Amino acid sequence: MAQPKVIRFADVSVVPRGSGVETKPLLLGSTGAQSFVSGVSTFPVGAALKTHQHNTEEMVVLLEGEATVEAGGQRYDIVPYDTTHVPAGIDHRFINRGKTPMRILWVYGSTHVTRTFADTGETVEHLSESDKGGVRQ
Repeated sequence: MAQPKVIRFADVSVVPRGSGVETKPLLLGSTGAQSFVSGVSTFPVGAALKTHQHNTEEMVVLLEGEATVEAGGQRYDIVPYDTTHVPAGIDHRFINRGKTPMRILWVYGSTHVTRTFADTGETVEHLSESDKGGVRQ
């Protein structure tokens, strides 16, 4: 039987994502998750992700800063604690539109997550060495 645990944010290693975007994976299948994964990503001023989609649904909560979300052909400006839900297979991306770093909490509805980049069609494993979707605006 699985045991409860506490993940200390300060102890989580940073995964660089490109263009200064950094991710701290909090809970992954490899660290005990059974039905979802989560983490926090930080975007410097002017950074964004490339447009992409996942094989599973995604929830994102904006923790700090100001963001624009492009999803399903629509644009949404969000502020802290606004929450997005993007179903599997929908193109989307997050853009830091503010003058300070932007931080998001993400949760995927599976322990196996892939990212397919809209510009190339390439599918990569989430947080793998090939998953470098950070860009500058």
